[in-house]
Amino acid sequence: MSSLCYASSRLVPKATASPQQDSASTQPQIGRREVVLRSSGLATFAAIFHFSGTKPNYLGVQKNPPSLALCPATNNCLSTSEDMTDLTHFAPPWNYNPEDGKRKKPASQEEAMEELLQVINTTKPDNFTPRIVEKKEDYIRVEYESPIMGFVDDVEFWFPPGKKSLVQYRSASRLGNFDFDVNRKRIKTLRLALEKKGWVSQSSF
Repeated sequence: MSSLCYASSRLVPKATASPQQDSASTQPQIGRREVVLRSSGLATFAAIFHFSGTKPNYLGVQKNPPSLALCPATNNCLSTSEDMTDLTHFAPPWNYNPEDGKRKKPASQEEAMEELLQVINTTKPDNFTPRIVEKKEDYIRVEYESPIMGFVDDVEFWFPPGKKSLVQYRSASRLGNFDFDVNRKRIKTLRLALEKKGWVSQSSF
């Protein structure tokens, strides 16, 4: 993506018309990644005002039933917890020990976790910088920050208990409604890197 034309939009409240203004003059909403940065002056503004957003309080493994959170009613989120019929939000889980025998030796959960961490740390989809902010035996949370404006997306990975060697995940932007497929492209980039290590997706997307 060109550094001179970085599409990064956020929701801005509609301007409220005064009694003297006609309702037709009300300012329209501006999407989060529809703000186009075309000058160094705007980039300087972005450096001063960081639009990182607030960490959602529902992140982490949900209890009933155990799963990652569903997506909000926006078009900037993917989650393996969604229904398969939800083509906007559903993403298939990954399997790090597929039955097709791509691995010479099955990986343990700990080994698979290390492979995932390596891929997270060595890939920067759309030049978003990853920062691992939480790590447990079965869970990783990463904050991906945009190169300009400092928008933050939250990405979670969970290794559910059982013998199926599956990894659930959720990728969502904190701000805005549309993300121009940034979250989807991020997940695809990670998946392709993991496939080189023997992982597979339950289905490609």
